[in-house]
Order: sequence, then structure tokens, then C-alpha cells
Amino acid sequence: MAKVKIKIVQCPYCNSTQFTTAFQSGYATVTGVERPLSGMKLYHKICLSCGSVVRSYVLDPEKLLKRKNRKYVTD
Repeated sequence: MAKVKIKIVQCPYCNSTQFTTAFQSGYATVTGVERPLSGMKLYHKICLSCGSVVRSYVLDPEKLLKRKNRKYVTD
């Protein structure tokens, strides 16, 4: 599956256009139900004006699946 680039242009809460990206790791990692021992950093796009988290994501969501199931199925 091709990676999709999502561009946040404006904060939906304060209309600011200035953002930074930060990540959680350690105890705040994301783990897949099928792969409970694999942890991934959770990234956040944060508005520099109001501090709202406007988007959260992992870089490679396919890694949350078991190796044999790493193909996405679309309806």
C-alpha cells in the first residue's frame, strides 16, 4: 500500500498555521494486538499557538500486523 502524505495546513481550533511534530516513546508506545511485544513511537502534530494535538500517527502502521498478514485489505 502506498503511503499517504497528510498535510495539516490550519489548526481546526485556533486557525494557526504553525505546527511542530513531537513523539511519545517508552511506556507510551503503540503496540498491535497481533504483535504485543512490538512497540512503535506515536507521533503528534501539535499547534504551536494553542497546543492542540491536531493529528497522531505511527510511521509504519503495517508493522502492527503479524508478518504473514502485512497486506492491507480494502473494501
